[in-house]
Amino acid sequence: MKRFSFILLLLLSLLPVAMAQSSLRISKQDFQDQFLDAINARRAKGCNCGNVYMRPAPPLMWNDKLALAAKEHAQDMYAQNYFSHDSKDGRKMEDRMLDAGYSYKGFRKYAIGENIAFNQRSIDEVLSGWFKSNGHCKNLMNPDFTEIGIAEYKYYWVQDFGGRVSFAFRK
Repeated sequence: MKRFSFILLLLLSLLPVAMAQSSLRISKQDFQDQFLDAINARRAKGCNCGNVYMRPAPPLMWNDKLALAAKEHAQDMYAQNYFSHDSKDGRKMEDRMLDAGYSYKGFRKYAIGENIAFNQRSIDEVLSGWFKSNGHCKNLMNPDFTEIGIAEYKYYWVQDFGGRVSFAFRK
């Protein structure tokens, strides 16, 4: 019995370390905050995406509808064992975003984008990969994007971007 108790105590003491190493074991709010803080810090400074310098861009705001579209796409890729911006049912990112309620109706300008990744084990790892990839980095730094929703499911990562400008807003 003492041996069982010792093993149980040892496993319980290691649990926080294992949990801290996985992005899957953090709260929804921490998940959002970690992504937004890291992305917006880089957007505030500007960065090189390959050999193209991307100027500083305004911060992104979290959007639950984009997060829902991202979550559903990550789950679908896992369930159907594929990795693509196009769903197996033929839907494109715009279709998924519209289905999730992210609409362009009532806006004079509308922009969308998507980054996907597979098998990264942490927020830092997936962001590092996206910032090292020219196209993904340009999405992250695109000043037309003002909103973001991100999801991870079984190491399938989806990052959906949106930017909408109302008719009332003029630059």
